[in-house]
Amino acid sequence: MASRQAVKAVLIDLSGTLHIENTAVPGAQDALKRLRQTTVALKFVTNTTKESKKNLLERLQRLNFNLQEKEIFTSLSAARSLLEQKQYRPLLMVEDSALEDFNGIDTSEPNSVVVGLAPDHFNYETLNKAFRMILNGAPLIAIHKARYYKRLDGLALGPGPFVMGLEYATGCTATVVGKPENTFFAQALSDLGCSPNEAVMIGDDARDDVGGAQAIGMIGILVRTGKYREGDENTINPPPHLTCDSFPEAVEHILMNLL
Repeated sequence: MASRQAVKAVLIDLSGTLHIENTAVPGAQDALKRLRQTTVALKFVTNTTKESKKNLLERLQRLNFNLQEKEIFTSLSAARSLLEQKQYRPLLMVEDSALEDFNGIDTSEPNSVVVGLAPDHFNYETLNKAFRMILNGAPLIAIHKARYYKRLDGLALGPGPFVMGLEYATGCTATVVGKPENTFFAQALSDLGCSPNEAVMIGDDARDDVGGAQAIGMIGILVRTGKYREGDENTINPPPHLTCDSFPEAVEHILMNLL
């Protein structure tokens, strides 16, 4: 691993780290303001596939977070890039509210299957259609394979179990584009002109946020909000650089120790 440099960029997860649905993590807005007063570059990175980037931005702005659309990098963006690169026509298994991010992508006579978080479409008929397409040679693309996420009413299944079900039934292996894939983090950092050993990742998912970031040489900070469950910090190797109670505490650590 390259030697550690002064921190020049911070990647920040959204759902579970800054907010849970329409509720902000206490103190998160002020902590973000403090971070913006420094010289570090910021990128908000998310596996959220329930809504388009525009809708996500509007939700965060209603919660008084100061963000710009260009600062948000989503797994939907990464999936669209792959579809354009490969010129695939996808069967899009995403929520209707996320379809805006695929405007202009040809979905006629689909020859590929793209799976995001799509509770309204995870029914037998749609999954069976995807199953048959994959058996006939269509590639399976997972926007991400998160096992679960946090809603206000508790933990809920993510797209991972459905992706793995299709993998099991067809014998294929999905191409994953979101966190914790190296390419996802590398692309986010490339947009900032920053190398991994100059960056920090803050998130509530030990495997997808912290483990994925640390695998390419970033500092990973795990927060005990969102989907975090007791002991999650012990499930990855190496363990997080720091496990703290919330985003404001993570920011305090960065300001005091890493800049």
